[in-house]
Amino acid sequence: MDGHTHEGTLDAAQLGAELGERATLVQFSSAFCQPCRATRRTLVQVARMVEGVAHVEIDAEAHLTLVRELEISRTPTVLVLDATGRIVRRAVGQPRTVDVVAALGRAM
Repeated sequence: MDGHTHEGTLDAAQLGAELGERATLVQFSSAFCQPCRATRRTLVQVARMVEGVAHVEIDAEAHLTLVRELEISRTPTVLVLDATGRIVRRAVGQPRTVDVVAALGRAM
């Protein structure tokens, strides 16, 4: 999760889901993306482990406006949001559990 930080804030309306109490893991996926499945498993596991963290998966093809606004170029792309919905970390590709946990630590 050493991707560059991207300024911006997301809210529940844009995500189509509630933000986590302490942080939110937002995953952009596409239908035939193998690494997206593994990424989903990792993020769901971390969200269960860390209290107050939500995992939201967004179908990139169904949300092209948001994808363009956030300049998402590949799936999976993972955004780590703090409690206010501010994007604090961004990573492209399949993240390692340890990196997700470290990014959450910085977000909370």
